[in-house]
Amino acid sequence: MPGRLVAFLLVSLLAGVLAASTLIPMAAVAATGTDMAVGVLDQLPDELETGPLDEGSKIYSADGVLLATFYAQNRVPVELDEMSQSMQDAIVSIEDARFYEHNGIDFMGIARAVASNASGSNTQGASTLTMQYVNNVLISRDIASGKGGSDLTLSGTKDMGDKLREAKLAVAVEKEYSKEEILEGYLNIVLFGGQTYGVEAAAQSYFGISASELNPAQSAMLAGMVQSPSHYNPFTNPEGTQARRDTVLAAMLKNDKISQAEYDEAVASGLDLNPQTVTSGCTGAEMAQYFCSYVEQTILQSEAFGADVKERAKLLARGGLTIRTTLDSRLQSQAQKQIEAQVPVGDPSGAGSAIVSVEPGTGKILAMAQNTEYTPELGNGKTQLNFNVDADMGGTPYGFQPGSTMKPFTTAAWLAAGHGLNDTIDATRTSYPAGFDWKASCLGPNAEFDEWKFKNASEGFEKKMTVAEGLRQSVNTATVAQAAQLDLCDIRDTATSMGVHRAVDGEPLEVTSPSFVLGGQEVSPLTIASAYATFASGGEYCKPTALTEVTDGSGNAYDVDTAECTRAISADVAAAVTQPLQKLVEGSPGSIHPIGVPAAAKTGTTDMSEQTWTVGYTTGIATASWVGNWNSYSSLNNQEINGVTRSYVDGSAIAGAQWTDYMSAVAKLYEAKDFPSVPDSML
Repeated sequence: MPGRLVAFLLVSLLAGVLAASTLIPMAAVAATGTDMAVGVLDQLPDELETGPLDEGSKIYSADGVLLATFYAQNRVPVELDEMSQSMQDAIVSIEDARFYEHNGIDFMGIARAVASNASGSNTQGASTLTMQYVNNVLISRDIASGKGGSDLTLSGTKDMGDKLREAKLAVAVEKEYSKEEILEGYLNIVLFGGQTYGVEAAAQSYFGISASELNPAQSAMLAGMVQSPSHYNPFTNPEGTQARRDTVLAAMLKNDKISQAEYDEAVASGLDLNPQTVTSGCTGAEMAQYFCSYVEQTILQSEAFGADVKERAKLLARGGLTIRTTLDSRLQSQAQKQIEAQVPVGDPSGAGSAIVSVEPGTGKILAMAQNTEYTPELGNGKTQLNFNVDADMGGTPYGFQPGSTMKPFTTAAWLAAGHGLNDTIDATRTSYPAGFDWKASCLGPNAEFDEWKFKNASEGFEKKMTVAEGLRQSVNTATVAQAAQLDLCDIRDTATSMGVHRAVDGEPLEVTSPSFVLGGQEVSPLTIASAYATFASGGEYCKPTALTEVTDGSGNAYDVDTAECTRAISADVAAAVTQPLQKLVEGSPGSIHPIGVPAAAKTGTTDMSEQTWTVGYTTGIATASWVGNWNSYSSLNNQEINGVTRSYVDGSAIAGAQWTDYMSAVAKLYEAKDFPSVPDSML
């Protein structure tokens, strides 16, 4: 049919639809619109650029457990044969009964709409399913490009140009795609209310079943909703929704898509909803909410996923990513269980608690848990701050002082400098005067420090002892005596090579005072766990990593950080430091006791017990357990925590119980071999 004739007929019929409701003479509208329509048609594109559908991204654990879904539009695309026949029949019957007979424009349908509207009986539209599909694709494309979609197309109020564009593109679509492909595309893209798009997500959201299982009554309800998803909302307007459903069922009966018996049964039924809530993002995660947050931050901060944060967030919400991570759900479940056994979520004390595990030799994060609910809401036991990580990854602003868990790094530097584990040191000094000859080469030749006074946690350890004894007994004076014979910058550099850095800015520890060797500068649990994994791996530090594979719906793979490992200390030094830490576990201090496999650990306690730690490892798992105050500097001493009040809380108490019970449950899941023997050169 010549283009001018098509344009004239189309404009005339569309004008009739408009005129019937606006009292404008149809002939006048048609006469003035034809030339404009032909010009518009000539300028419109001849094909529809569909592009990929918006699809949510999913985060999985290493063992395949779905952790969380991110979406702007809750959609699960499926093929037509995965949609029940009743769903296909319902949407065609109510929206476009002549769908299989027209070529994208239904002139008979338009004429019928003109007559119906002119008679005043009711108001009918003239869009075919193909035109509606085109409309939805245009909206989706605008949203994807950042235009936000068209309010006119969303509301159904369209001018002549909108209708002409839909009509021409509908014809083009019909030439390129089969009816089955068009119907499949429509049922995957159309809105079913809220953020629920596509029939699969709708079936799951409203009935808790897949689209392939939809019966006639359920199909009719969903098909009826697309006309006005906000109005025909079964939760807020069940009566109106049911009436609309019955209208669809009547249309199905009229078009011989269901029998009279099926119709009678369906209209006699209720809506029978079984709503399934899917919450976007980490607040809706079934487990590991804070690990989910860490994964989200990893993606938002990686150039592999876009040029800037806005582009990366868009990809996460709309790109249909499949994100596979390092998390072991078995370890995660145990970590959460043991944390809540010691400091329950919302405990009146307000104490925070966290466990994080990494795999030595790979840096894979295996578990990350804490005793709060991940939520923006305010209240005891509620926060989006991740206790386990640095400030820039969603952690607390400053991290936590690690206390004596810093001491092994001084011993590692001691051994690397050629000293021995069994060397005797003078651990009697509890003060060093201003002007003491500390060595700090990174500060220049004239570096001086103020007078420093400190004490041991327990009396009676101000004496001569071996380095090994000083580390096992966690004697402050022993560690400082070692530091006094070393270059402080070497101690700092040893820790840095093992991944130790400040939680506030990611920078190496500051050598502004010798006190850093006793844990006076804040770090994160993930940092300390990864550093201790260096001892477990034989001296190789591996940067912690959370991602193993990221692909999109088209199968495109994104670059993710793989194991990034470097030699930090020698295997001999790692073995030597491990020996006294293994004896610490075997000595069963506080709540710590052997876990059934070779294990080593170190406790840490700040001066007033504001922060307490047990950090330890097997050859297969390194774990940091922390208990402390995260929003104040108040002491844990004399505080009722989980119904128990202790006059003194050190690292071997609550944090030690967490570490011990957790590692006892999971250590055998990863190979836990004997630690290497200490060579004579280290003794």
